[in-house]
Amino acid sequence: EKARIGRIYSVSTRFSYPLFEESFMILVGQEFPKFKCHANVGPNAESLTTITNESAKGKWSVFVFYPKDFTFICPTELVDFNKRLKDFSDRDAVVYGASTDNEYSHLAWCQQHEGLKQLKYPLLAAQRLSRDLGILDPNEDVCLRVTYIVDPNNVVQWVCMNALSVGRNTDEVLRVL
Repeated sequence: EKARIGRIYSVSTRFSYPLFEESFMILVGQEFPKFKCHANVGPNAESLTTITNESAKGKWSVFVFYPKDFTFICPTELVDFNKRLKDFSDRDAVVYGASTDNEYSHLAWCQQHEGLKQLKYPLLAAQRLSRDLGILDPNEDVCLRVTYIVDPNNVVQWVCMNALSVGRNTDEVLRVL
């Protein structure tokens, strides 16, 4: 049975739900896709790097996907995750921010936004990863506001999706972790 809510589709199947007509979202119990992304950590050009699924081998990973750099909701979330990095580290987890913007946009945003100048976790240029996860908004072609918690064996243990205009709660992500 297929339920249609706006432009989002949900189908009861064992492993995948068609989020949009042509893509399937990766869900709990599925393997997180292998990836290689350019990334930025902080406001310095020297912080440009590459992150892969091997970067956090043996640790939990928290992926915080957001729609766009230079918006109003996104930096408040990212700054809050940055303030709570020790709490994530205490749970043997690493945090990644991610959007469809490229690493140079991430760098410029970190240089311009006061709260992001102290960012200590990578912002991934996750164009392909977002598509592989099935989390692109079909009208805006940007990431939906999705959080993934992935275990050390690369299996998705929790996923939460919010509307583009709805922020997420860092305390809730830590509670689940």
